[in-house]
Amino acid sequence: MELARVQGTVVSTIKAEKLSGCTLLVVNILNSDATPSEKHLIAIDSVGAGTGEVVLVVRGSSARQTQDLKDVPTDCSIVAIVDSVELQGKIVYAKNKN
Repeated sequence: MELARVQGTVVSTIKAEKLSGCTLLVVNILNSDATPSEKHLIAIDSVGAGTGEVVLVVRGSSARQTQDLKDVPTDCSIVAIVDSVELQGKIVYAKNKN
């Protein structure tokens, strides 16, 4: 799993049938201290995340392990909205403060 921040959305009217109804979000992979990196990905949202939220993303076969995404052609999915991150005893991200 990786920490990421939702940066925006992707709209696609023509896509594989199994992607119909899926929300596609642009995420920025975060460093372990919750600071932005230069890496962006497109992820299927399985939890209702919104722009600006910090989320957990999974890639590869793990991206298809939720019941809703079992047969969806994806290799990157959002599986959780993060409330806080503590690193070496210090809170580096808290949802209610960022």
